[in-house]
Amino acid sequence: MKSVVIKGKKRESVGKKYARKLRAEGNVPCVLYGGDKPVHFYAEFNEFRKIIYTPDVYLIDLDLDGEIYKTILQDQQWHPTDEQLLHTDFLLLKENKPVKMEIPVKIEGLAVGIKQGGKLYTNLRRLRVKALAKDLPDYIEINVENLDIGDSIKVEDLKRDNLEFLNDKSNVVVGVIVTRMAKSLLPEEIEEQELEEEEAGEETPSEETSGTTE
Repeated sequence: MKSVVIKGKKRESVGKKYARKLRAEGNVPCVLYGGDKPVHFYAEFNEFRKIIYTPDVYLIDLDLDGEIYKTILQDQQWHPTDEQLLHTDFLLLKENKPVKMEIPVKIEGLAVGIKQGGKLYTNLRRLRVKALAKDLPDYIEINVENLDIGDSIKVEDLKRDNLEFLNDKSNVVVGVIVTRMAKSLLPEEIEEQELEEEEAGEETPSEETSGTTE
């Protein structure tokens, strides 16, 4: 996985008053977890542009007063109405300890179902995974070339070495759905079968009307 550097400064003072002062000066209060004790620091908002205004995810080298920490961004809090980053949490990476994070999905190939008039839809644009930092990919590549109309790829269908998928296994990641154009391209025998099923359904009395009256 690609990495970026964020430069910050450690802070001794904590509390709401000091945090407001930092924000007023264009800084973001932050905390680094995962070590012997939390490390409180701050960084200029501009330092975060490279990781928050992109669909990509990164490993982050935190440069705090010249000391480098290998981390990932764990949480971020935004102002409810203004575009202001209020706070961020980072997690210290350890060589032999797996981490959990969301990785973007990248679709590859042209599904055969699209050529027949179907429409590709992506249900999950990110997948939550668990892995060692060295095994985290930039994205999860999924090839959809063999998907016909009505086919889909679920979380349970994904297999990657040294990577555990944490989403519900029954969740659909990507699939091809039927469109009106696709229906018009269906073979005649399928259309006739559907028509016969509809007619049979109309002739079969419902439970409400099939009972005897007294």
